[in-house]
Amino acid sequence: MIDAMHPATGRDPRAGPRVGTLPFLILVSFVLLAGLASWVLPYSPEALDLNNRRAAPSVAHPFGTDDLGRDVLARVVHGGRVSLAIGLLSALVAALIGTAVGMTSGYAGGWIDHGLMRLTDAALAMPRLPLLMVAAAILTPGLGGLVLLVGAAGWMELARLVRAETLSLKARDFVAAARAAGASARRVAVHHLLPAVVPTLVVATTVAVARAILLESALSFFGVGVQPPTPSWGGMLYQAQGSMATEPWLALFPGVAIFATALAVNALGESLRDLADGHAPPSRRPRSVRDGRHQPSARSRELRE
Repeated sequence: MIDAMHPATGRDPRAGPRVGTLPFLILVSFVLLAGLASWVLPYSPEALDLNNRRAAPSVAHPFGTDDLGRDVLARVVHGGRVSLAIGLLSALVAALIGTAVGMTSGYAGGWIDHGLMRLTDAALAMPRLPLLMVAAAILTPGLGGLVLLVGAAGWMELARLVRAETLSLKARDFVAAARAAGASARRVAVHHLLPAVVPTLVVATTVAVARAILLESALSFFGVGVQPPTPSWGGMLYQAQGSMATEPWLALFPGVAIFATALAVNALGESLRDLADGHAPPSRRPRSVRDGRHQPSARSRELRE
């Protein structure tokens, strides 16, 4: 019945919380397969078979082999370890920087807010991928350095979103009550504002994971990201670009892996945002949820763009 539906989610509240099942299963499958690759796959990603080069997909090699006879399935799965690890760790770096900048800017206000936002706007105006390519080409970073580079290029959107949420939350009654009780600015920010920002931060960070995976893949595709012989999805696309017409499977399977992972991460982030909004205390929910409208917020629209 319509009356039994939750006004924020449009479904029966008795059904309990629900996270997007399909994107969750896709991500879990990727993570489990990547983690157990050494035990479940019959081939090593670096094992050469020069007598079986550029073989089409078959029972023995479901994804075919590359120009050195290496099993493409093994390389896609092991490359998933690298791409997923860089995506997740880079998003965490971006979330830490963005949360610190956004919360400081939104809570402090005044010239601090103005200065930090102008810095953020300047960083957003810079062409991200070309700058990363130049930095990676000069620094030739390892995996750890690549994580820091990609993370440092993705904090700006999170900072703007956290600042907007902080500006909204600091005018709420629970923040005023904390101030009236004598709480310091640090305590208000850490113990009251930060937990309330988590729903926004969750969806923004998951989107940052997808963006980081795409950036890493682009850097590897242009030859300045993860370096051979370490497999990565972008590196596999780079190596396959000269034979797409004759051996399309060399680019198809890593490309599908990138697309499916980015799509699943984005869908999971939206599901987690809906779940977090539905469980937040009424005074800390977005206004559209409290009023029963649950229309896409400005921050959600900005994330999609």
